[in-house]
Amino acid sequence: MIIREIDALWAADQFIDYFEKFKTIEDYIRITKEAAVNERGKSIVSLKDEFFNDDVHPEDMDFDVRFVGERFQQSVPQAYYHELLTATSSAVIEKNIPGRELRWIVYEKNSKKIIGFIRFGSPTINSKPRNEWLGETANLSLFNRHAVMGFAIVPSQPFGYNYLGGKLLALMCVSHFAREHLNKVFDKDIGWFETTSLYGSTTSASQYDGLKPFIRYKGLTDSKFPLLLHDKVFHELHNRFTYWNNNKPVTPSYVSSKKMKRQTKMIAWTRNSLREHGQTEKLEKFNGVIKNAFNLTQQKRSYTSDYGYGNVREVLLGKQDKLIPGPNWDKFYLDNIISWWKRKAGKRYEKLKKEGRFRTEVELWTEDDNIQIIR
Repeated sequence: MIIREIDALWAADQFIDYFEKFKTIEDYIRITKEAAVNERGKSIVSLKDEFFNDDVHPEDMDFDVRFVGERFQQSVPQAYYHELLTATSSAVIEKNIPGRELRWIVYEKNSKKIIGFIRFGSPTINSKPRNEWLGETANLSLFNRHAVMGFAIVPSQPFGYNYLGGKLLALMCVSHFAREHLNKVFDKDIGWFETTSLYGSTTSASQYDGLKPFIRYKGLTDSKFPLLLHDKVFHELHNRFTYWNNNKPVTPSYVSSKKMKRQTKMIAWTRNSLREHGQTEKLEKFNGVIKNAFNLTQQKRSYTSDYGYGNVREVLLGKQDKLIPGPNWDKFYLDNIISWWKRKAGKRYEKLKKEGRFRTEVELWTEDDNIQIIR
């Protein structure tokens, strides 16, 4: 579609004004989160008392998992989970995710305060590191029977900073406790866990590093996606393009990855229209800004766990039917995992205390203007 020259110039300026303010992926995460929070409004009642900020040695901690949703006894309401995770996570949190999922809020038991959030779901359809490890593309039906993905593994702050909180939550994801509950909720026989890092290939470290034999780095994902417009800007553009397209949406409503596909088509229509109308200077700037925005996205670091099984590859490839415990099986019991974490977290705690860098201030996006840690 070719739109009018005045409309093409307006659309180009919307994309340029939005994307040229991002110099790094951290800028994008921070600015889009702040925009979402500002639209929602700051918290009227402070949530800070809900979160752990005590000065306690890890050896003196215990943990409790609360399940989210009405289907579980003594559960946490979905709205409460969403409110608290929105306040904590750097990502813009979506309320409704397709497919089956399991959500947790993790508490430090003695203080009864929150130390983090976990959301499990069905794994992505394709993964380069997964395929390379398997030696071939997995049969999706068989793979989904045995696999799960960690989508949100978010420590609250300052627990994450002071105590390697992200590592604790990641380890809890691959415990036998998690696997057994996932089997019940998803009606599966789980033996494989996947997740990806927040930062990609330009950052050499992640909260999932240093967790062998529980979690292992498997390589970089193959895909890079363009940065997505924030909802307010996106809807304003899409409403205009819908009008110019004889009141038809840019793509049908039933397609997958609808927002990304609509944004891609709007960019293409804008580019083609600028070219058609001879707007060479504006086209050059538009292409430069879009290219830079695309280059900010990164291949993600992929991490996996076999829950201590010794034959996961063979089962995922359909060469064997039954998962068999391997030599590390006992290490994956939750008590053993937490004991392993306590040794690491204890060293971190003692170092921060000695150097005067231990933090006590709770950081929430819905209440603070100067968040120090992207998570």
